[in-house]
Amino acid sequence: MSLVPSLSCLSLALLVSTPAAAMSDAELAAKLGQRLHGDRTGACLAVAVVEDGTVARAYGCADPAAEPRVGPGTAFEIGSVSKTMVAALVAREIEAGRASLDDTLASWLPEGTRVPDFEGKPILLRHVLTHTGGLPALPPGVAIADPGNPYAGMRAADLHAALGRVTLSRAPGTAFEYSNFALMLLSEALARRAGQPVEALLDAHVFSPLGMAGAYLDDRPEGVQAARGHAPNRNVVPAWTFRDDTGGVGGVRATLDDMVAYVQGQLGGAPADLQPLLDLTQAPAWTGGRPEMGMGWIIAPLNERRVHVHEGGTGGFTSMVVFDRQAGRGVVVLSDTAQHSLGGLGSLGLHLLDPAVPLGVPRREATAPGELLDALAGDYQLQGAMKMSVRRKQDALEIQAEGQPPFAMGYDSAGDFYPLAFDAVLRPVPRPDGSLAFVWLQGGGAVPAQRLPERGARP
Repeated sequence: MSLVPSLSCLSLALLVSTPAAAMSDAELAAKLGQRLHGDRTGACLAVAVVEDGTVARAYGCADPAAEPRVGPGTAFEIGSVSKTMVAALVAREIEAGRASLDDTLASWLPEGTRVPDFEGKPILLRHVLTHTGGLPALPPGVAIADPGNPYAGMRAADLHAALGRVTLSRAPGTAFEYSNFALMLLSEALARRAGQPVEALLDAHVFSPLGMAGAYLDDRPEGVQAARGHAPNRNVVPAWTFRDDTGGVGGVRATLDDMVAYVQGQLGGAPADLQPLLDLTQAPAWTGGRPEMGMGWIIAPLNERRVHVHEGGTGGFTSMVVFDRQAGRGVVVLSDTAQHSLGGLGSLGLHLLDPAVPLGVPRREATAPGELLDALAGDYQLQGAMKMSVRRKQDALEIQAEGQPPFAMGYDSAGDFYPLAFDAVLRPVPRPDGSLAFVWLQGGGAVPAQRLPERGARP
């Protein structure tokens, strides 16, 4: 259910930058193969490096036999990178004098909508765009009818009503807390104010001016093939859909060349009427903590410079856009497989931006040591009260949550276990007494597990 970006880019602040020469297609393909071939996810990626008017492109799969699965005409779900495009629509309203970052969120919503504040301090538009308004990740009290397509049933009226169930715990603008809820509200509000679908707004003011001919939300252009998304266990998963013009939160689909055009625009190559809007989205809009934020963009330090980055994830896709405006270099990584439980695409994307960042290695299927299987076996309680049993089954693990069937687990070369039937990770964690527990990673969250006493053992 995650549309939350990884913040792995923040580690850039600790790295020593090294010059990166312009890259050829062949060199990029070699890098991609080094990072991807043999990866247990089976993912297929489309990757580009943009610099000095040149573009290197590569397409590749963990399994070379799957090579035809993606290509120049393949559109990927880009997830939360869509939010940076919605920010450009807001910048257009600001430049035209129809809006301000200091507008209240309430002024953008239907009259009578109850919008929370904190001791009289309202949520402003800048707080929505920088994830500092204090709204939760998802609208409270709105049921998810289909976990495989979690946003499909969320109506605008449901979102407006959910605001009335929110109590802010701190003043807006004081802390970063990622909120898809807030951006769904903004996406719908833009469309309502303009009297046009958000897809039409994006097409007219972002896609068409930049030459992003294959980009869309619902109306797929002729000749563009929608990629099928996958879980990291290689299972095909449903596409994500959005209703009531909330798709600006994460509903854009785009080809690699579309995203190359987008990065070229961010680096200064946009048409004259669009460039000031993209520049405005890159300007710092919140500097009160980490990460610093532009309008939709995460701003991360890299020595004397700043890079702009956003990752995206849906049920079956992962994406990353990162660029260094000063150096004139940008990177696009698009995956037809969800990678959020595995840390996203940060290592590959950041390495292509700056070779000082380690490239990373494929996660290959492996056999877990027998002593590790024995050490993990036991009963656990996850934070939040769910109980889970971990049992050794020959040379593998099996997990069973309370009230659920058992699931077989695989093991990879990174030292993680993973369910063969769905997307999650069980990461072993040593305890002070020398025993093992684990952290459960799923849906963008990390939940620690506490080992329970053995049955029959004295407390």
